Amino acid sequence: MPANKRVRKYRSQGGAADLVRVEVLIPPAARDEVLALASRMRAEHRLTKELQSLLDSALRLYGPRILDNVDLDRLPDLRSRTAVAARAMIERGDARAFAMGRKMLDRVNTTED
Repeated sequence: MPANKRVRKYRSQGGAADLVRVEVLIPPAARDEVLALASRMRAEHRLTKELQSLLDSALRLYGPRILDNVDLDRLPDLRSRTAVAARAMIERGDARAFAMGRKMLDRVNTTED
């Protein structure tokens, strides 16, 4: 597979599928700061994407069981929705739901640090 085709595939289907390339001119002294900022932004984006994926699969598998008295739409952000759904899964679910709920809470606590 040619390199340009491989790069195009990576950007459309791989780890960089929803990232965009940005080129800016900055002073040489600020290079490390911009690279650190970009790294933090990529890490936060990946965590948000993972949280959304975990929440979607939890709602698909356990939605009716955990959402009987919970309105996730009233919560302000993805972290709080994920945390509430995870706690509900831990309280009301089976062993698999408990494990998934712990994993979700671990990811939420990771994003808060």
